[in-house]
Amino acid sequence: MLFDMEIDMSDESTTVPEKYRRDGAREYHNDHIVVYWEPRLCIHSRHCVRGLPEVFNSQRRPWIEIDAAMADEIAATVAQCPSGALSFARLDGGLEEVVPDETTVTPRPNGPLAVRGRLRIVAADGTLIREATRVTLCRCGHSENKPFCDGSHRCVGFQAP
Repeated sequence: MLFDMEIDMSDESTTVPEKYRRDGAREYHNDHIVVYWEPRLCIHSRHCVRGLPEVFNSQRRPWIEIDAAMADEIAATVAQCPSGALSFARLDGGLEEVVPDETTVTPRPNGPLAVRGRLRIVAADGTLIREATRVTLCRCGHSENKPFCDGSHRCVGFQAP
């Protein structure tokens, strides 16, 4: 059974982004699939680049070559993005992302909390920040994009037991 996970952002110093703030966001599409990339959420885990390098190549511009693989392969790779910076929609009736049966929170080694499930992140005032199936949340306290990780843990040498 699926359930909603609500995260209370009661820290008043946190700047709350809009539900789907599209700062620098890009879309890459063909007749079968559209891939959305939101760089402000990207933690550079490189699951995409390692998983399907013919499509995802950070040394190339544009860095996503949507016609370099089949839509099913692209969708499977995008679904491995822990931060949700990459997402997709099928235009050909193909399978959409499967929402996990249960919500999980997994601490990444010396990094953020990787959260998967049916997620609703809300501010202390009840404002919806984001609905998603994948996010990475800051646990070092230094992110400039709270509650989301922005990779600051690498710069400050965050260590977790």
